[in-house]
Amino acid sequence: MTDLARKLVAEGLGSVLLAATVIGSGLMAERLTGDTALMLLGNTLPTGAMLVVLITILGPISGAHFNPAVTAVFAARGDIGWREAAFYSLAQLAGAIAGTWLAHLMFAAPLFEVAVTARTGPSQWLSEIVAAFALLSTILAGQRFRPDALPWLIGLVIVAAYWFTASTSFANPALTLARSLTDSFAGIRPIDVPAFVVAQLVGAGLGAALMGWLLPKAAAGQRTPGVPAPLRR
Repeated sequence: MTDLARKLVAEGLGSVLLAATVIGSGLMAERLTGDTALMLLGNTLPTGAMLVVLITILGPISGAHFNPAVTAVFAARGDIGWREAAFYSLAQLAGAIAGTWLAHLMFAAPLFEVAVTARTGPSQWLSEIVAAFALLSTILAGQRFRPDALPWLIGLVIVAAYWFTASTSFANPALTLARSLTDSFAGIRPIDVPAFVVAQLVGAGLGAALMGWLLPKAAAGQRTPGVPAPLRR
């Protein structure tokens, strides 16, 4: 139980800091500029940077999921038990909500808010499928070929997806729900959350399915093409 407690604290702490970064940088961007492109850039860079840091320092403890869709994929693959996955998801959700409130307190915003920013429609849902697909594909392929570079790979794919998807890449059910509690640049109306979450789970599942076929488990002693021996899995 001690090991599980450490993992849950790591997942909760990571989710707090990630949500505080997403919401806080959005609030800061709103206060510094009225240019939407600059606001998005000011939201993007801190999020990618914080992901690199959090995955580097907390990954060795819990795996640094910070995302119920990621946890669900690892549970489906048998890398984590479903009971543990349920606890992970609760810690992630609680941490994301706490991180949203923390950002509000830091910027003297009302603690309790409901977002009014509409994010709905086929293009938004497709964007979330693509964002979650890209994230899970990056995680699974990165684990196989470059586990040492995984923090950077994940940070970079999120930074890219902020800009090439119409939804700005939420790609995280816990963070999506938390972002419905902030009426800021980073917000999403509560009514739009369920469709986003479904799209994220679909994208994550598609990414896991494709990588499962594309990257079958290597036989013992078999070398992965192009990967040095110390990085084989």
